[in-house]
Amino acid sequence: MVMATTTRVPLPLFHSLSKRMSSNMVGLGSGHIRTGLGAVHRVNIDTPPFLDEPRTCAVIGAPLTYGQPFDGVQQGPSALREAGIIDAIKKLGWRLKEHGDVNFSDIRVEEEELSPNLHCNLPALVGACNERIFKVVKKNAEANRFVLTLGGDHSIATGTLGGILSARPNVGVVWVDAHADINTPETSESGNMHGMPLSLLSRLFPDPHLLPGHKWMKNVPKLDLQKLVFVGLRDLDRMERHFITENNIKAFTMYHVDKYGIGKVVEMALDHLGNCPLHLSYDIDACDPVIAPSTGTAVRGGLSYREAHFVAEACAETRMLGSMDLVEVNPSLQGEEAFGISLGEETVELGMAIAASALGNRIL
Repeated sequence: MVMATTTRVPLPLFHSLSKRMSSNMVGLGSGHIRTGLGAVHRVNIDTPPFLDEPRTCAVIGAPLTYGQPFDGVQQGPSALREAGIIDAIKKLGWRLKEHGDVNFSDIRVEEEELSPNLHCNLPALVGACNERIFKVVKKNAEANRFVLTLGGDHSIATGTLGGILSARPNVGVVWVDAHADINTPETSESGNMHGMPLSLLSRLFPDPHLLPGHKWMKNVPKLDLQKLVFVGLRDLDRMERHFITENNIKAFTMYHVDKYGIGKVVEMALDHLGNCPLHLSYDIDACDPVIAPSTGTAVRGGLSYREAHFVAEACAETRMLGSMDLVEVNPSLQGEEAFGISLGEETVELGMAIAASALGNRIL
């Protein structure tokens, strides 16, 4: 992921856009837009066969911020809890196993000098944090629970998906993101590790356990790239394009969403993965910055509000969704208020609502 090539939308633009929308949109008025717990409705969806009854959702906070340069993303888990994600899970009929946040405060590492051909920021620290995430995710997946991990930046996927692969090695991965996050330490221009988890897990970078802090990866099962599907891509680095085409990875960009519609795109994505446990890795920057501005690498032209929800709803309706990451929600990027809600709160509430959709929330 190259920070210099992403399009950051100035926050004042959203405020001016919102004011134009509020004055021009017939029927919107100036009242409160219904969001949050008031929009959560339980619909009976069968529990995935590999999860135990009564069905239980393990909630794990992963406030990891070292995989990218923006402060504030570590506040994502607490902000999502404050927005009501725990109450939403209960309202949707799940039992709860609340783990709180994984503690990174006592981690002390020495960053080693890397080979000149590697461009990788803070690998020892990111790796040590991910080892802790890996252990708690693996434990809960092995206990046959739904595992919901709240990030944190997308580098947590090395730990979360590593844990899921260890418990459910035939898992299929739906990666919803503006970015592919498949650079290697050899190809990354930024060196930010939130752009590398898929290359480490798939062994496109052949020996990730040799990276400082990543010895724990030695026995983590390899992610089969034919069990990976991208949805919502629109900002790719040159070598990421190469990896996707060279390895014949199923990838649906925003072009495909425009061409086929989100329903057909998700249908094709799920058909490709087949009948297997599913992991949904959801970066909030997959959504258009008009609806999700408070994220570190916003890119114009993303999923609409309903498209964003449909992906999560369709994955849940397969009856095979067993885990989810929700990442890159950065409530510190507050901006100005529009429609009576700050931009940071708007993004947090969207993230909470998408997670609720993955757990069974429906319109009807």
